[in-house]
Amino acid sequence: MAGKLTAAQGTAVLLVTANVGSLFEDPENLQKTWLREFYQTVQSHKPHFLAMHCQEVGGKNYEASMSHVDSFVKELLSSDVMREYSRARVYLDENYRSQEHFTALGSFYFIHESLKNIHQFDFKAKKFRKVVGKETYSETLESTPSLEKEKFPQDYFPECKWSRKGFIRTRWALADCAFDLVNIHLFHDASNLVAWEKSPSVYSGTRQKALGYALDRITDQRHEKLPYFVFGDFNFRLDSKQVIESLCSTATMQTVRAADTNEVDKLIFRESDNDRKVVLQLEKKLFNYVNQDVFRENNGTSLLEYDKELSVFKDRLHELEISFPPSYPYSEDSSQGKQYMNTRCPAWCDRILLSPSARDLVLKPENEEKSIVYDNIGPNVCMGDHKPVFLSFRITAGAGKPNANKHKCCVVQ
Repeated sequence: MAGKLTAAQGTAVLLVTANVGSLFEDPENLQKTWLREFYQTVQSHKPHFLAMHCQEVGGKNYEASMSHVDSFVKELLSSDVMREYSRARVYLDENYRSQEHFTALGSFYFIHESLKNIHQFDFKAKKFRKVVGKETYSETLESTPSLEKEKFPQDYFPECKWSRKGFIRTRWALADCAFDLVNIHLFHDASNLVAWEKSPSVYSGTRQKALGYALDRITDQRHEKLPYFVFGDFNFRLDSKQVIESLCSTATMQTVRAADTNEVDKLIFRESDNDRKVVLQLEKKLFNYVNQDVFRENNGTSLLEYDKELSVFKDRLHELEISFPPSYPYSEDSSQGKQYMNTRCPAWCDRILLSPSARDLVLKPENEEKSIVYDNIGPNVCMGDHKPVFLSFRITAGAGKPNANKHKCCVVQ
C-alpha cells in the first residue's frame, strides 16, 4: 500500500495525534467510524513510518474500559489496511491503579515492510537497536528502556488531585536521520468563569510551565540533542477574555451570583437592543454562544489571532499553518459531525509542533509543498469530542546528513 521506497521519493511519514477518550465511552457507535476515517487517512497518505499519539486511552473509567482498549489495539494491529506494516511498537500506560504514575497515554508506531533500515533508541543502554516484529508494552512503562515517561509534578495543578497529565518520549533513526517523538497531554481549563477573569488566563500559565518543563527534559544533557516532534493534546485555548470581548462587543453583561456563597455562578451577555437577546451564556462548564458558525466559517481561522499560547515558545517550537477548524469540543452524538458542544469555547487543542531542526527536516527545499499536509481527520463525521490532527510529509534521503556522522549514540545492533 505504501509505495516502494526510492531515494528520490524519500520516506513518507505520517504523524497523528488523537484524544480518544470518547471512543471508550461509546465504542459501539464511535469506534467503527473513527477507525474507518483513520484507515482512509493512512490509505490516502501511504506512510512508510506512522506514529499515532493518543491521550485519554480508556476514557474516564479505565477499569471498565480495559476490554475496549484491548479490542481497539487488536483491531489496529490485525486490520487489512495495516497488514503491510510488518513491524509495530505499541506503548499503553494501563497502570491506572498507580495515581502517581498513570497518564492514560498510548503511543502507536507502525513501520511499512518496504522500510528496511529503522532503529529505536534504548534509553538505558544509550544505543539504537534494530526494530523487528510487533511488540506491545503496557503496565510498567517506567521500566521500559525504549521510552521515557513522566507525569508533571503534582504542584503544577493542585486543584486537580488525580491529574493524568504527562508525556512519553521515544527516539527513532530512519536511514541517516534520527529524531524524538513526544506524546503529550497538558492541563485543561477547569472553569470557563476562571478562564475569563484575566488575559492570559491562569490555566494558560499552568500549561506554559508544564510544556516548558517537558521541553527542558527532552533537551537536557542526558542524551544527544536531536530534532523533536511534540504532538498531543496541548489543551491550548483561545484567550478567553479577549475572544468573549470580541464576540460580545456590543452586548451588556449581567452577573448572576450563587445565593449561598455570593460567588459568580453565571455571566449572561445580552444585545443592547434586539429585545435584549442573549448572545452568550457563560458558566463553569457552559459556553453557550448564539452563533456557532463563527467557529466553522473559513475553518474558524479568523479566531486564530486569539490563539496565543504557543507564542511564548516561538524560538523552540514551530507549527505549520492551521487551516482546519478548532479540534475541540465536538458533539459526541454519533449523528453530528460538525456540531460543537456548548461546554467550552472551541479551540485548537490538538497540535503537531516541531523543533527548529525538525522543521528543517520537514521543509527541506526538495520537499514539494503539496507533499506536506497538516489537517484533521473525519471533518464531516463524529470522531468523539476531539478531531484527530495529522501531519504528512517526506524525509528525503540525506535530510539528516549534517548530523549523520555525529551520532555517538548511534551504536546500531
